Amino acid sequence: MAANRLTNFPMIRFVHTADWQIGMKAAHVGAVGERVREERLAAGQRVVEVATRNNAGFILVTGDTFEDNAVDRVLVQRVADILGAFAGPVFVISGNHDPLVPGSVWDHPAWKSQSNVSIIRQAIPIPLDGCTLYPSPLFEKYSQKDPTRWIDAGQSNVISIGVAHGTVEGIAQDEPDYPIPRDASKRCGLDYLAIGHWHSTATYNDAAGVPRMAYSGTHETTKFGERDSGNCLLVEIEKRGAVPKLTPIRTGGLTWLSMEEDLKEPGDLARIRQSIEAQTDAAISLLSLNFRGFVSPTDQTELARIDEIVRARFLYGRVDSSALIPRPEDDQWLAKVPAGVMREVAVRLQELASTANIADRPEYATQEVGNRAMLELYRLVEEGQS
Repeated sequence: MAANRLTNFPMIRFVHTADWQIGMKAAHVGAVGERVREERLAAGQRVVEVATRNNAGFILVTGDTFEDNAVDRVLVQRVADILGAFAGPVFVISGNHDPLVPGSVWDHPAWKSQSNVSIIRQAIPIPLDGCTLYPSPLFEKYSQKDPTRWIDAGQSNVISIGVAHGTVEGIAQDEPDYPIPRDASKRCGLDYLAIGHWHSTATYNDAAGVPRMAYSGTHETTKFGERDSGNCLLVEIEKRGAVPKLTPIRTGGLTWLSMEEDLKEPGDLARIRQSIEAQTDAAISLLSLNFRGFVSPTDQTELARIDEIVRARFLYGRVDSSALIPRPEDDQWLAKVPAGVMREVAVRLQELASTANIADRPEYATQEVGNRAMLELYRLVEEGQS
């Protein structure tokens, strides 16, 4: 077991981190996937820097350090080196992505070369100076058993810290995956329960309103829509039974922006374009921009300009305008369409884009398809007039 350096600290102070997901494919961001993967390693270094800067006694890594047990073994070495750079002890448990099984990442010789890093292989108490850890490593990918069910720290006279990976009761999902009761900290007699598995930073209060259980969240955002990710937690506990002080600290290097824009009035697109142009960190930002609402022929220039800005300035960007609907009362664009076959097509597309039931609507010609085809025709008409 790695040596610890807690004796000289007036309180227990440590960093809680989880869900590094090293080795994730990041296919959802296309060509910038490699940058996203490298940033996860850089964020790991920032976690160690946070611990060093704040004089943390140790670091807890609460599962899913790796995307799976089949990751490139070079990545295992790189992670071991990152954690080994910390001057104090690091305690790591396996998660459901990287369970402790024969041939797993935890059997790699890199861990033996880092004397300060302890890969926890048993669910047994670990006594340290001033506190005791109660770790719950995972040994399989799926389970409906509470990983903290074995912990009984109620009679302890030192600060008691649980280390687990699973889903807190009440989080919506199809099936419970390593379910952890909301009252687990009280039931187990813990001062703090450090958990991993979900990627947003979240704290859970006990019956007295004290935050004794928390997800640190992933140290670097993994995808669009994560509510509050890209953090680690600095945890300070003064004494047995004291209220833990939990401080989220930013470690993420990339910014993931999700914008849902509802177009209602003329000028909405210009406002949105100006907002996007004002982004000062576009080079390290990934943007998902989704439009809905109504669009006019004159809006096509703004839509095209927004798409150009997003693709040119952002590390990664995607613009989805498939939910836009041509304004039903706007027939002025039809007058610009050359008479003959093109105008007949335009009128037919306007019918297909409407919400009305059309007796001869082809099966493949859904309203969405009609909308997209009509918007493309808008663009062609505007280009022809310019």
